[in-house]
Amino acid sequence: MPVAFKQIEDGDNWRGSSWVIQDEDKLAKLVARVALGQSRHVARILRETSYPEVIPTKTAYDGARRILTVASGDKTFHRDGWLFQVISWVAAHKQSPNDLIRPPQMIKADKGFDGIHIRLMRRKGKVATVIICEEKATTNPRNKIVSDVWPDFESLEAGERDNELVAVVTDILATNGLDDNADEAVASILWQEARAYRVSVTGKDEHCTTDGLKKLFAGYEDKVSGNVTRRRAEVLQLDDIREWLNALADKALAALDGIEAKHV
Repeated sequence: MPVAFKQIEDGDNWRGSSWVIQDEDKLAKLVARVALGQSRHVARILRETSYPEVIPTKTAYDGARRILTVASGDKTFHRDGWLFQVISWVAAHKQSPNDLIRPPQMIKADKGFDGIHIRLMRRKGKVATVIICEEKATTNPRNKIVSDVWPDFESLEAGERDNELVAVVTDILATNGLDDNADEAVASILWQEARAYRVSVTGKDEHCTTDGLKKLFAGYEDKVSGNVTRRRAEVLQLDDIREWLNALADKALAALDGIEAKHV
């Protein structure tokens, strides 16, 4: 398993986990596959012990290398933001393997939802919860949460992006062969309690102590009311965020070279 989890919480204010990267090389290979457009294959790798390899098309490699590289004039945090979204997606698959989890976007700096998960009711196959994700790779996580995440959650709670949410949920259900559930899902997610939120950020040592975590996610319960299950908080502790993500990208690029050489 490339990532492990340790439970964190602040009473009834929020609950979640801190992530521990256990195998950077394995994670880099998964990132490389996602960059190739093989998120469905990666999801199988994360769920199953035996699976057939999917051979990439020759034309996919150039695009995969572009998404993993910071081109001249580009901003590093766009590439890093995409990498962190992939890590968060991998973590979500390990945490909640039965959820329907939208694959990472293949456009860096895309302005849509960072992530959407759909949790179905057991046995009935109906939508129980739609989990809306904010995923931020940042050197100043508290400022990013206050300036970007909380306003987005408030907007979603007020229903200001319901049209976008409905469209994404309908598409995920259709992709997973649940078209017949779409109308009911659209109706259910308009109810506040059917929505939950998940904020994932990078943090340094100071953010990851018991007190540091409370300060990091302070105010969550004011932005998203109701049961604590509506407020998920996740953190990946990194001493040097940019250096680590750059090294991960380099490993993913090396993994691409290995995959390509294997199938020449």
